[in-house]
This record gives sequence, structure tokens and C-alpha cells, in this order.
Amino acid sequence: MARIKPQALLNQSKKKKTPSRISISTIIVCNLVVAVVILSLVTTYRHWSQRSRNTIEHETQSQPFEDTNAASEHKSYDLPGYADINTSKGLITVELFKEGSPEVVDKFLDLCQKDHFKGMPFHRVIKNYLVQAGHSPSSIPVEEWTAKGKLRGRLHTGPKHEAFMLGTPKTKGNNKDFELLITTAPIPDLNDQLIVFGRVLKGEDVVQEIEEVDTDEHYQPKSLIGITGVVLKREI
Repeated sequence: MARIKPQALLNQSKKKKTPSRISISTIIVCNLVVAVVILSLVTTYRHWSQRSRNTIEHETQSQPFEDTNAASEHKSYDLPGYADINTSKGLITVELFKEGSPEVVDKFLDLCQKDHFKGMPFHRVIKNYLVQAGHSPSSIPVEEWTAKGKLRGRLHTGPKHEAFMLGTPKTKGNNKDFELLITTAPIPDLNDQLIVFGRVLKGEDVVQEIEEVDTDEHYQPKSLIGITGVVLKREI
């Protein structure tokens, strides 16, 4: 058997231990793949992060609007819907049209809290037509009321202008000019002068008793008749 020389064995051992070299092109390709993967991850993260922020902003912006509507509906629901009007002739219970005339009802409720109607006299009584209370002379001349009354049979009347409806004349003045008016018969459409914001539920006989008082030529009662107070109620 032939012997291998020590020098030959040493050369063979060096050849086995020498690692194989990686080409430059392979390194470049690997780096590109890694860069593409990292870029893809970054892009995906930014996309979902932006989407989450947009969702949060949308919910934040829409929440106050929803809360405002809910608060408005809750406020409207909690407002008193009825009132007891105490007069020197007796008690008149009225229902307030919170949905139909919200602004006027709000004003009426606010004035009730300030005792605006306490001591308010009925200063105009037109038989078979209306009774009107106020702290100052009415802003509507009596001739206009009586003229409308004479034409009543020929003018259109709506449901809001039937007998025993609660209203107030349209005025551009302050709260001191806010008056109460109760119809005692169906009246013509007075949308240009009258705002109806409620109706009488109980006490029609009291309204009719006020209507029967003696008046002068200006339809002013000869004896003092007035409102002694108003009590707001959520139920009757």
C-alpha cells in the first residue's frame, strides 16, 4: 500500500477547511429582498395606523352632534306640558304645544318662572270671540279683532283657531308685551297676527264666565278680572 506524504496530507486538509465564497450578486439580491420586506411592513403599519386615526376622529366629531340632539330631545321631553292658570273667576288648565310652537312655549315657561302673569288683568273681552290678558294695552287695535269677527263666516278657519285655543299676539317688543289670549269661538285664520301655542283642557266654563262680564265701548271689563298665578305641570 502506497503511503501519502505528509505534505500531500497537509494540502488536502487545507482544501477541505477552506469555506466556499459567496458571490457579490447573491449578497445584493438578499439585501434587496430584505429591504422590500421591511418597506412592505412599514407601509402596512402606516396604512392601518392612519385608518385607526381617521376612525377615532370621525367618532369624536360625530359624538357631540349626537349628544346635542339627544340633549335637545331630552330637554323637550322634560319641559312641562301643561299649566294651571288661576284667575279671579276660577281655574283654567291648558295643554302647551311643545312640538308645534317650541319657541313661544319656551318663552311662556320662562315668564311663568318669573311670575310675569301674576296680577295680569284681562283688559279685552269680546263676547263670542276672545278674552285677552296683558299688562299693557294690546298691540293689535280692537277694530282689527272686531273686523275679523264680522268676517268670521266668510274666512277660512284652521284647527288651531277653534274655540278655547291659547295664543299670544305677534309682537316685536320685549317680554313685557307678552299677552295671553283665549278664543271663545272659532276664529278666522290670523297667522299674520296670532300665535297659537296651546288649548284649554279644563275650565271652559271659567273662560265663558269671564266672557260674560260687562264691558265698555272699548271691550274693556268694567270690573277687575285677572290672573292670580300660573302653575306649570308635567302631567294632569
